[in-house]
Amino acid sequence: MALKQFRVSHYDLDLRTKPATGRLSGHARLRVVASAVDAPLDLDFGSLRVERVLVDGRPARWTHRGGKLRVRGRFLVDTPFSVEVRYAGRPEPIHTRYWGDVGWDELTDGVIVASQPVGAPSWFPCTDLVGAKATFRIAVTAPTQYTVVANGVLASRASSGSTTTWTYVSDEPMAPYLATVQIGRYERVLVSSGQILAASRGRLAAAQHDFGRQPGMMRVFTELFGPYPFNEYAVVVTDDELEVPVEAQGLSIFGANHVDGKRGFERLVAHELAHQWFGNSVGLADWRHIWLNEGFAAYSEWLWSERSGGPSATTLADRSRAMLGGLPQNLRIGDPPTRDMFDDRLYQRGALTLHTLRTQLGDVSFFALLRDWTATHRHRTATTDDFVALAERHAGRSLGGFFDAWLFQPALP
Repeated sequence: MALKQFRVSHYDLDLRTKPATGRLSGHARLRVVASAVDAPLDLDFGSLRVERVLVDGRPARWTHRGGKLRVRGRFLVDTPFSVEVRYAGRPEPIHTRYWGDVGWDELTDGVIVASQPVGAPSWFPCTDLVGAKATFRIAVTAPTQYTVVANGVLASRASSGSTTTWTYVSDEPMAPYLATVQIGRYERVLVSSGQILAASRGRLAAAQHDFGRQPGMMRVFTELFGPYPFNEYAVVVTDDELEVPVEAQGLSIFGANHVDGKRGFERLVAHELAHQWFGNSVGLADWRHIWLNEGFAAYSEWLWSERSGGPSATTLADRSRAMLGGLPQNLRIGDPPTRDMFDDRLYQRGALTLHTLRTQLGDVSFFALLRDWTATHRHRTATTDDFVALAERHAGRSLGGFFDAWLFQPALP
């Protein structure tokens, strides 16, 4: 979908699923604004079977092939209208060349949705562009023995017979890849005010210990980055192992292998929490700016270590530089090729870039810059050029040579 022709401002999703069968039925209502009266509305949508499409309540002409749902008609211009899609089937994650399968997937007993970067169409029709933010309402009906966790605030939970409907509302705009649904036999407990933890009963005690310092982490990051940008923050710990934790807006998902009862993976707790500022509230205008997500989250690991009695950021920066120095020097982190968007070198060099900038600006100016960054682009999207311009304003001088060397030259400065 071309953003200059259509923009989705709101997704209203009603889903019914049974983890035992893996089947899903959905009713998606999209609020759309068009800038062209007769251009086709192209939505990204995977392999689920489309049953009906309505525009403002009336049947519409549509085709669904090759991962695109094309809706035709004469649309109101610059005036919101609704597009409704009813669909059903067994969701399949979207297979990608570089990142494996992403999107709606089955756990041993439940569901995990990990859509970054292109998996959202596996479970709802959308504009699957990283900068295409919208508000969401997600209602999921599942067997009552399961707990459902999704983005936003739990607005209601209603049981009827053997099923329960969980309704979550996200008033802050969100990119489709950050929308998620987590279903499992979880206990849902309060870690601290506004902080939720969901884990199975047998894993809950270890999870409560491992995430026990998260409230302190939240206080430190609020001091350094500015106010937490959402109403709540939830963490889900699955009973399955995951290769890496998964970020979503207002929510993070950790595997059983990330909880050891010894806080052995606390740096990952910091990393995922930091994404709520860097990546979720301040989103990307385009994937080529991904160092703004991952470099900041990786640097937040160092900041938490420094503030919680671990090695200082300088010590960790020295270790990172030594590690990077022994790896191939062929990645421009400011504009990485698609295959390298999630390369660990991008994470580490992004963090090292920020630490070096901190040493040049000094702590007062550097953290003022970070707070200004999160405030200026709160719930919006941004680019590397935006960050460079703001950094130069705080530095009071040109930083073009600095950022060119760190972001756009392959060799480590």
